[in-house]
Amino acid sequence: MTTKTSRRAVLAGLSAALMGAASCGMPRSGPSKREIFAGSVLKEGDAFVVSVNDFVTRTTGVQPALGFSSAFRNAGVVGSDIIRPGDTLGLTIWENVDDGLLASQGVNATALTEVQVDGAGFIFVPYAGRVKAAGNTPDGLRKVITSKLDPQTPDPQVMVTRVAGDGATVSIMGSINGQGVYAIERPTRTLSAMIARAGGVAIKPEVAKVTVTRGKATGTIWLKDLYKNPQMDIALRPGDVILVEEDTRAYVSLGATGAQARVPFDTQTLSALEAIATVGGLQTNLADPTGVFIFRNEPVEIASAVLGRNDLIGDQRLIYVLDLTEPNGMFLARDFIIRDGDTVYVTEAPYVQWTKVLSAITGAANSASNFNSLATGN
Repeated sequence: MTTKTSRRAVLAGLSAALMGAASCGMPRSGPSKREIFAGSVLKEGDAFVVSVNDFVTRTTGVQPALGFSSAFRNAGVVGSDIIRPGDTLGLTIWENVDDGLLASQGVNATALTEVQVDGAGFIFVPYAGRVKAAGNTPDGLRKVITSKLDPQTPDPQVMVTRVAGDGATVSIMGSINGQGVYAIERPTRTLSAMIARAGGVAIKPEVAKVTVTRGKATGTIWLKDLYKNPQMDIALRPGDVILVEEDTRAYVSLGATGAQARVPFDTQTLSALEAIATVGGLQTNLADPTGVFIFRNEPVEIASAVLGRNDLIGDQRLIYVLDLTEPNGMFLARDFIIRDGDTVYVTEAPYVQWTKVLSAITGAANSASNFNSLATGN
């Protein structure tokens, strides 16, 4: 009798201890839905909890616009025939005599290869002296040199060609297949043509951003938008720096989802439904589909519009909640746009905690019974 009583006392004590531990909190992936709502401003918390509806999806669906300013778009293409400081020219001069100023005996043509245009825009031509080349076209420079040589040799004929366009170059760097310095030439006077000339981007086009720095001005555009909008295919200018880089935006996935991770964006826009699907969806044996939360620091302008208030100051902590079991819950999740830095958190279903408690109690009871059996030899 005493043995049975003590056995019951042991089991009762274990059960009471486990229930106490359960009331203090069993292991879980994060706060419950009830706890999140308890932390709202309405209950003297520090975050606004907002149920997502059509108005909220429209108001929060603001994406930073990427593109080039009118100063970039209105700049005309660089004339590929204009000579600039730093260009390299080739000169060929024919003289209508057997023993000319420049040509050797019996040769009537003289070739001056790789004549560099100096920083001031001048070149030196024997017997013609220092000649202003920058700002002229090759044909214009030909006429200038011809006029200077004409008094010294009969009927000179001059040909001017551009050997290289180093004076009108751009720098391309980043996630590009051919980083380097490239000349602005007739086929590569626009941004898209220059990217193609450099071998194209080395990352997924969907997440590639192109930034052009021109002096103190900077403009950025999505690569796909560059090809979709011809007006954004800006003309290049000497000295432009082109940077191709991968999108750095990301969100954090936590709770009863398929993965606990920091997840980079793989498209320009990402909905809550796509964000959940990207990490493997909801865990069917754990997730509460009525408790899908998006944690965000919202700019005051958007927060004021969402909450219908005009007394807010600075960025606000907002927690958006989606109920996927509602008739239009999936549509709202599809239309709600995820932004950089968001945390997508899915709560566990209420029964999960009870299942954990019961499993712990029954497991402990079985262990105690087995231990008692071993102790009594039964």
